[in-house]
Amino acid sequence: MHLVAEQPYVKIERQVSSIDQKNIEHQRTIYLYTNKIVTKHREFAIRDVMDISYRLIGDKGGLLYIHTLRGVYSYIVKSSPIEFVQKYKSHFKNKPQHEK
Repeated sequence: MHLVAEQPYVKIERQVSSIDQKNIEHQRTIYLYTNKIVTKHREFAIRDVMDISYRLIGDKGGLLYIHTLRGVYSYIVKSSPIEFVQKYKSHFKNKPQHEK
């Protein structure tokens, strides 16, 4: 298991009290290994990942999508994940399923 790429993302936690609302931003990282993708609370085997895509939203970042056999998972990114997506596609996308 070798690290291929990593991508920072943010998780927004909303805290609501009787007088106000706060948004707390947690800085996290997605790690792409040769056999899996790991986030703080999830782990995806590469064989279960069908694709990774990105959608720009405004000029403040966007959403990184991990498409798996169990559904699509989205992550808020503030920096461009183009390099992360390209590394996934160049390492894994064109290989037959049994080689992943």
